[in-house]
Amino acid sequence: MTRDFAPLLVVGFVGTRRGDADRGPLIRLRPDDAAARLIADGDLVWVYGPRRHELAPVAFDDTLPRGGVVLRDIAGIAISEIVRLVTRDVSQRPVLTSRLS
Repeated sequence: MTRDFAPLLVVGFVGTRRGDADRGPLIRLRPDDAAARLIADGDLVWVYGPRRHELAPVAFDDTLPRGGVVLRDIAGIAISEIVRLVTRDVSQRPVLTSRLS
């Protein structure tokens, strides 16, 4: 199993409302958990939950327990579920040409 696919436990969820200053998907996790997955602060990663997956940026938070994440505005994932973070591999994106687009 690669580093990207090590599971994490959702220990918190933040749902925002219209008009909130900070809105949109976000993943908060410990810097050491991120380093083990080769994720840097601000990276966009795929969050795979039991029902769906979504792309979200990462923010570091030293106050979280090891192996835990807090998600903001990511639908289909609840507290105490297991998620996996997968980094985007932009080097493997297909090259679009006029014939392919």
